[in-house]
Amino acid sequence: MVIVSSVVDNDALVQLLLLIDACDGSSNTLVIPYLAYARQDKRFNPGEPISIRAVARALSHGVREIFVVNIHQPDALRYFRVTAANISIAPAVGRYIQSLEVSNPLILAPDEGAIAFAGDVAAVGGWDCDFLEKNRISSDEIRINPKSLNVSSRDVVLVDDIISTGGTLATAAGMLYRQGAATVHAACVHGVLSTGAYARLRSVGIATVASSDTYERACSCIPAAGEIARAIRPC
Repeated sequence: MVIVSSVVDNDALVQLLLLIDACDGSSNTLVIPYLAYARQDKRFNPGEPISIRAVARALSHGVREIFVVNIHQPDALRYFRVTAANISIAPAVGRYIQSLEVSNPLILAPDEGAIAFAGDVAAVGGWDCDFLEKNRISSDEIRINPKSLNVSSRDVVLVDDIISTGGTLATAAGMLYRQGAATVHAACVHGVLSTGAYARLRSVGIATVASSDTYERACSCIPAAGEIARAIRPC
């Protein structure tokens, strides 16, 4: 049995736990396209729970293996009590970018931590890849620039595993346009897009905003199914 369910909120988590229990007696593979709580993978302040640990332990009962799509930190897979693996849909994001009317795009990660994902996206088209670096100018001024490459007159695509509030990407887009970028686009795996994030990104001139269907939104135009099927298909 293959159980496929995104965990987007508390209700979805409880429903998934009940679904796993309903499949008791089968050899179950669990696929989680989007896993909420994954960003709380350590204690940021004393007394906080490690939320992904609690959720991973609960979801490990009744299944023999688990696949998660672009989990925020792959190290968090260790909290599952069964074999767990990460599926990256970076190739699907790259194929989406190929469909855009952009010329030799520059693929930009929002920070150094996302450069591996951006590199996998860029590999699809053999495009240039870089990451944004924050430089503090003063106590109340921060400048964001690509680490190495010039964006002048270039089509730029900001890519990340998740877009939540969109604040960092909105700030980055404004600075990229001031540096002469021809167009700025945004693409991600998980389009959480909370608190008006989509409108915020569009209001600063980001030409297109796209996400995959791991978290259903109006801009979910990148299918994750192909990469998932290839990962779970028996050899």
